[in-house]
Amino acid sequence: MKTSLIAMLAAGGVALASQSAMAADFSEPAAAGYNWSGIYIGIGGGAGAFVGEAEIPGLPASFNGIGGEGVFGELTLGYDYMVSPRFLIGAFADGRFGNVGSELTFGADSIDVDADYGFDVGLRAGYLLTPSTLAYVLGGYSWQHFDVSSTVAGIDYDWDSSGFVVGAGVETVIASNWTLKSEYRYSHYASEDFDTAGFVEVTPSAHTFHAGLNYRFGMAAGGTSFDAPAYDWNGLTIGAALGAGGLVHDLSVPAGPLGFNGIGAEGIFAEASIGYDMEFAGGWVAGVMADARISSVSTDLSAPGLSASIDADYGFDVLARLGYKVSPGTLVYALGGYSHQHFEVDVSGVGTFYDWDSNGFSVGGGIETAVADRTTFNLEYRYSDYGTEDFDGIGFEVDPSAHTVRAGLKFKLM
Repeated sequence: MKTSLIAMLAAGGVALASQSAMAADFSEPAAAGYNWSGIYIGIGGGAGAFVGEAEIPGLPASFNGIGGEGVFGELTLGYDYMVSPRFLIGAFADGRFGNVGSELTFGADSIDVDADYGFDVGLRAGYLLTPSTLAYVLGGYSWQHFDVSSTVAGIDYDWDSSGFVVGAGVETVIASNWTLKSEYRYSHYASEDFDTAGFVEVTPSAHTFHAGLNYRFGMAAGGTSFDAPAYDWNGLTIGAALGAGGLVHDLSVPAGPLGFNGIGAEGIFAEASIGYDMEFAGGWVAGVMADARISSVSTDLSAPGLSASIDADYGFDVLARLGYKVSPGTLVYALGGYSHQHFEVDVSGVGTFYDWDSNGFSVGGGIETAVADRTTFNLEYRYSDYGTEDFDGIGFEVDPSAHTVRAGLKFKLM
């Protein structure tokens, strides 16, 4: 899983650089430069999902996983340095606080596991797609505090976990010294055995989306300037994207009452899309789009003589979006609409044990910027909530929701 995510991020960085290099032949006059070197501070927030892989090494048996979801706030301090007219390197540190977690309810009581606060310290390398829009990859150290609390006396526990974080993002100038970032991070943490001497271990990982405002000291004092692509936002587009994310099944037993939010899943996906945008006065752009995806997002159980999985294997969306041009070639947008997902339960020796189709909605947002006269790159977050499945009335229900981020290229046909 870790190797696949890192490879996907690296491939996205190569694609970005290649498309941007092609833009020189189809460009508008050089835009005013911005000074990306220097110190910045930021404030933001985000949403995402944690997945914990539970293991009993002595059997051996594993369950990936235990899922949680939520939102968080974030403060950032960083420094960037332009090493050439279009490439920069930088360092950052940020602290976060939130309520990303799982909850088990039984009657009037509950047990909660929360990833309540933490921090990341890392490096990033970026490439200017335009003088005012930066694409970058990042990596570094991540630290997270976890807390177990309960309404039942005697059930409480907390632990600290160190790990690593990798990710990618887009940052664009929105006014003078202010920039807006859209960013995906995958974090992986060390195992915790809950004082069982290694009998049971849980290894957490997280898929999170970060949006934030950065204030850059001295940014408006001039900087690099080069030709930027001339892009017309009106027209029909086709696109392809790669993405990653986490999914949480909210399990409930209505007759109990018993609830568990939840059963976690994680993985990557590939997506194809078609859309149409129209630009209006004042820099506003509205559009519609449809996309279809295939996915490896799954929950996995393994034990001696048994393996099983719940797979979110394919789906599609029909969405509308509304965006604002923060510069001639960069759009910040929000989206929403209908979402469909197919789920499948596979069991070793049986094959497909059960499958179902689920209808719901997706909402999200992103940043899209021109890298050639007919090509754009976007980084986008979506939260999807699907309908409840009762498994033919056998006594329990699941309500899946997903946090996903995709990076993609779009080509304008007309």
